[in-house]
Amino acid sequence: MFNIYLDSALLVLAFMHIVMLIAFFKKDNGIVDVFWGLGFTVVAIFVHLYYPHPYSWLTMLLVAIWGFRLAIHIGVRNAWKKEEDWRYANWRKDWGKWFYLRSYLQVFLLQGFFMWIILLPVLQRPGVQSLQWFQYIGIVLWLFGLLWESIGDWQLFKFKKDPENKGKILTKGLWALSRHPNYFGEAVLWWGIALFVLPWGIWYLSLLGALTITYLLTRVSGVPFLEWKYRDNPAYLEYIRTTPAFVPKLF
Repeated sequence: MFNIYLDSALLVLAFMHIVMLIAFFKKDNGIVDVFWGLGFTVVAIFVHLYYPHPYSWLTMLLVAIWGFRLAIHIGVRNAWKKEEDWRYANWRKDWGKWFYLRSYLQVFLLQGFFMWIILLPVLQRPGVQSLQWFQYIGIVLWLFGLLWESIGDWQLFKFKKDPENKGKILTKGLWALSRHPNYFGEAVLWWGIALFVLPWGIWYLSLLGALTITYLLTRVSGVPFLEWKYRDNPAYLEYIRTTPAFVPKLF
């Protein structure tokens, strides 16, 4: 059983080193965002092939659909940019002579570590012969989260693609219900995966994966980064006053 943890960790490590080399060659650390979803997909396929159980194919499918969609979305979005994403560009400037070392540790190794933690639900073994009722709820949660994230991303992409919206804030559609509906959807789908695999292996490791990505999205790399970017925008400050950050308002 321990081998699945070690093998998946080594696979993540190798994957992130390859991404790092590509990023350094292209002088664009922002490509790590494109490869983020693909990394989850690679590991999910690997553990299904080498550590299969009756429903590991379904777990793999849930992760792969999410990972491919996210990679395609970010890839298409970044294709419109002519320069490195502003977050990574700022770090490139701030880190100076320590850029490559800090990139290695803080961008690639750190993201690889969190990738492995979030993937813990996918690593749980053994599976069971039949699904329990709450596992179907997990699949429904995953589907809801995927749709919510996908619709939110599509609405934002369409909004930003229109030159007339430059400098404006999207406050319609799902973005009228919360300031980060795409992040909310992503967290929900991972809680769905956690619920789906809950009867297998070590249950609290499944919950740890969902807790980790929820914490990262709400407290570290998701909401805080974007809120900081628009901290001096009066329209966004009003948006903050009237719209919740994460969980959508119902009324």
